[in-house]
Amino acid sequence: MAAFSRREFYEQLVQGCVVPTALQGLEQVWVLLLVCLGCRLLWRMGLPPAIKHLLTVAGGFFCLHHFFGLQMVWVVLLSLLCYLVLFLCRHSQQRGVLLSVTVLIYLLMGEMHMVDTVSWHKMRGAQMIVAMKAVSLGFDVDRGVVRSVPSPVEFMGYVYFVGTVIFGPWISFSSYLQAVNGRKLTFSWLRRVGRSLVLCTLCLLASTCVSPYLFPYFIPIYGDRLLRQWLRAYENTSSFHFSNYFVGFLSEVTAVLSGAGFSEDKDHVHWDLSVSRPLNVEIPRSMVDVVTSWNLPMSRWMHTCKRRPDGRSMMREPSVTDRPSSL
Repeated sequence: MAAFSRREFYEQLVQGCVVPTALQGLEQVWVLLLVCLGCRLLWRMGLPPAIKHLLTVAGGFFCLHHFFGLQMVWVVLLSLLCYLVLFLCRHSQQRGVLLSVTVLIYLLMGEMHMVDTVSWHKMRGAQMIVAMKAVSLGFDVDRGVVRSVPSPVEFMGYVYFVGTVIFGPWISFSSYLQAVNGRKLTFSWLRRVGRSLVLCTLCLLASTCVSPYLFPYFIPIYGDRLLRQWLRAYENTSSFHFSNYFVGFLSEVTAVLSGAGFSEDKDHVHWDLSVSRPLNVEIPRSMVDVVTSWNLPMSRWMHTCKRRPDGRSMMREPSVTDRPSSL
């Protein structure tokens, strides 16, 4: 491409990368989006709760099979193992810890080639979502946020919630129950889905078609060998960053499209789910801001699991002597 003029380069980029990438991305996820929308509409029909949970399980199974084929059995096995531990330890006050140990052992066995490496890495995201949901539910039951151990159909509906089973994000058990109740279809809900879908597509194109040619095609910076090495490293880093933002915004689309990801303020429903904040990562005020904004639900999950049964954080609160003196 070095011999191309700038105009020819842009024409080749649009025809050879932008259009095919956008079409391929849509081809990969349109089934998932359709299932999410279908479940959203079914939950508005006033079906019994048990039927809604069963439909959620069916939709989650279908999506898992669509993306992973028969390898989905390893995700199912993890979910069954988690509920078995949760049920057997229903009288314990350490369900979260026991589930954490169980999940850790299972995932370590998988990483040590219990399954072939290619298949395991392909399912890693779905495995982590199941693990995070099960562990957080265990801690919520310990603290009394969830009054009792959910029934098998409720647990499986939560784990296989169609809006989060493939790409995430993590949502709490109470958020899942609110989603299944079925809030009415509004313009703000549709607008949020459309916004996240547009940002998702832009991040995919930036990661695939812009970042690899960032220097010197888009930003004409030239220099010696050392500078070129640094610029190449930044190109690779930006491509990785935008691929993460792509997954984050796509998970927003699936979760909101299926009815999750809202907060209530009196009688108003705000569809305000946010998974990643790219500006806070690329132009951070602190390293804490970077870590938190990289994956907000993950940060909330860690905050949930690090709290003791009495509701206080297990992390030591800073004292007066810990604070730096003013200049």
